[in-house]
Amino acid sequence: MTNSAIVVAGLRVIRGGRDVLRDLSFTVEPGSVTGLLGPSGCGKTTLMRAIVGVQLTHGGSVTVLGEPAGSKPLRNRIGYATQNPAVYADLTITESLRYFASVLGAPRASVAEVIEQVGLTSHADVLVGQLSGGQRGRASLAVALLGSPELLVLDEPTVGLDPVLREHLWDLFHRLAAQGTTLVVSSHVMDEAARCTRLLLMREGVLLADDSPDALRAETGQQDLEQAFLHLVREKEHTS
Repeated sequence: MTNSAIVVAGLRVIRGGRDVLRDLSFTVEPGSVTGLLGPSGCGKTTLMRAIVGVQLTHGGSVTVLGEPAGSKPLRNRIGYATQNPAVYADLTITESLRYFASVLGAPRASVAEVIEQVGLTSHADVLVGQLSGGQRGRASLAVALLGSPELLVLDEPTVGLDPVLREHLWDLFHRLAAQGTTLVVSSHVMDEAARCTRLLLMREGVLLADDSPDALRAETGQQDLEQAFLHLVREKEHTS
């Protein structure tokens, strides 16, 4: 038995004859905000897909909330926001969310609540097709929030947003974590690393580090987390 929200053990994914994820192992504790950081193409999205259970894997295991990733009991317990917004262009934000709420069996009253959480109340009756890219991304995040899932897996949810909106969403993420929700949030922007309680730093399909921001600063002797990441990259290159 484990109290971990996510347990990844020896995970391997191959695509196009190339190892995209190479023997990854880590755990994620409940109620944490875990940042999955690394450059584009390092395997972050593939790992998130494996956690949600929609990625074909070639070795190892992924256990989520005590169940094998992708199993039926998890369907209403996980919220997943992809990089490509999952809302319909010919519906308003409210109409889109009412549709997804009916599919998920979420309370109808939660629609207005999640629209407010992502800061889109003033655009609730605007067609999704008329929204900016950042607004569509926030509408997609609202879909993931429906039904108050126990685990939120968010693939670059702040991309394309201005600093004020990014601050708003990170405040929301920490409020949700304080209420017991577990969050895994990917980003390739290293200045978001300091906002996480824990960091998984990835490069070329492997984990370079798995620790808190303060512990990584102490380990590398770098106050700037981007410099800490570069220090770990150089260290890995010297030992490989």
